[in-house]
Amino acid sequence: MTFPKFSTYKFKDKIYFGVFKDDCMADLSSLTPWYSLKHAIEDGGMERLMKIAKSAPITHKEFKFVRPILNPEKIICVGVNFPDRNAEYKDGQKKSAYMSLFPRFEKGFTGHLNSLLRPPESMQLDYEGEIAVVIGKKGRRIPQDKAFNYIAAITLCNEGTIRDWTRHGKFNVTQGKNWDNSGSMGPWIVPFYNSSQLNDICIRTTVNGEIRQEDKTSNMIYSIKEQIEYISTFTTLVPGDIIVTGTPTGSGARLNPPTYLRPGDVVEVFAEGIGTLINEVEDEII
Repeated sequence: MTFPKFSTYKFKDKIYFGVFKDDCMADLSSLTPWYSLKHAIEDGGMERLMKIAKSAPITHKEFKFVRPILNPEKIICVGVNFPDRNAEYKDGQKKSAYMSLFPRFEKGFTGHLNSLLRPPESMQLDYEGEIAVVIGKKGRRIPQDKAFNYIAAITLCNEGTIRDWTRHGKFNVTQGKNWDNSGSMGPWIVPFYNSSQLNDICIRTTVNGEIRQEDKTSNMIYSIKEQIEYISTFTTLVPGDIIVTGTPTGSGARLNPPTYLRPGDVVEVFAEGIGTLINEVEDEII
C-alpha cells in the first residue's frame, strides 16, 4: 500500500502544508480547516487529510522543504538502541535496565535538502540516521499492546550531533545534541496504519554514497512499543510529540579513525516505506 507524503514547505516566505506529488506540492492548507500538519493531527484529521489529498491539484512546482511538524511540544530521543551500537561503548553491558533518553529542541533540526551546519566551535559534526514517530493522541502510562494506537505518522531523522560537546557534562549530552540546524527531519510524514510499517524496517545512512549505518528495526534493544510505554510513564504524550527511536552502529565517531562530516558532504537517511532524507553539510557563517 502506498501512503501519501505530507510535507510542510515554504514558498515566498510563506509556510504551507501539503502532499508531495510528482516532485511538486499540492497545497492542503487552503483546502482544510487546519493551519499545520500538527494542527490536523491534534484534530484527528489524518483520515480526512488523506481523502482530500487524493484529488488536491498541484499548486507549487518550486518550494523549500521545512520540518514536517512545526512547534512540537516534545522531541525525545532514544540513545544506544541497537546491539552493535551498544557494543561500541565497550563497557561490558549487554543491555541496561532502562533506556537512555535525552531531549532535543526544534531549532536543532532543518528540513530535507537544506544544509546541516557545522559550527565554528567544533569540527566534530556527526550523523545518526533514525526513524521517528509522531504521536497522534494524548496518553499517559500507555501499555505496549496499545502503543501503536498512539502513533499518527512516521518520518526520518538525521540526529546530527556535535560529538565533542556531548562530553562537556558529566551526566548529559544535551549541549552536543542541540546546535541549530545540526540535524534534520523529513522529507515528509507518512500516515501510520499497521505494525508492518515499523516492525522489521531497514534503516540506512550513507555519506557521499558510502553506506555508514544499516540495520533493521527488529534488532532494536528497546522496541518502539517499549519506548512509548516507558516515556509515557513519566510524561504525558500529546499530538505532535516526536520520538526519535535510535540509530544503528557506524556513526563517524566510532570509525577508525573517527571521521566527521565536512562541508560538501551529502548525508542520506533511508528507510523502507518512508523515503530518503538528504542534506548537504556547510560551515555556519557567523
